[in-house]
Amino acid sequence: MEKDNANPTILNTSQLPTRQRKKGRKVQKGSTESKISDIMRKPQYLSDPFYHVAWSDDTETDDEFSAEPIDEQEVYDLISTISDPEHPLSLGQLAVVNLPDIHITPSPSVVADPNTLTRVLVEITPTITHCSLATVIGLGVRVRLEQALPPNYRVDVVIKEGTHSQDDQVNKQLADKERVAAALENDTLKGVLDKMLETCV
Repeated sequence: MEKDNANPTILNTSQLPTRQRKKGRKVQKGSTESKISDIMRKPQYLSDPFYHVAWSDDTETDDEFSAEPIDEQEVYDLISTISDPEHPLSLGQLAVVNLPDIHITPSPSVVADPNTLTRVLVEITPTITHCSLATVIGLGVRVRLEQALPPNYRVDVVIKEGTHSQDDQVNKQLADKERVAAALENDTLKGVLDKMLETCV
């Protein structure tokens, strides 16, 4: 199969914006910090239900598991690892998806009502202006987000304006719910999408 763009610009994965590598350092069993926390353990009498004192180890674990809103970075982390159907690289590495091109409306907040409809708009940038697989890539992004996001999120995927010679036609196809549903029933196309989504973590 001849590639549309045999020489795309490739970004190093270490250059991609992500929150996945920035997780807090975990305390390992047997480490010095673990031994100190065992020695400095809260006394039993302070465990009384009527005695409430905020201890540093208590607040850290509460923050670690508290609910956080889904933001643009999290959406980017979900879709940047999708494989390109033509190259053995991810959409993030090829700069097809970019953090500044992801928009969430209304803006994410911690006290968001789970019944409020939230719109996620992703603008994709094909590697070349005549990319024949732009619709397939857009469909892959849509499928990934619809599978990963809560049901109150509505996903719209569009071609970034001026980056494709037929962006109006591709956007019309990606916005047509009946056409998208029919495409997902096509076994060949479903196989291509499954292959693209294999690399998602």
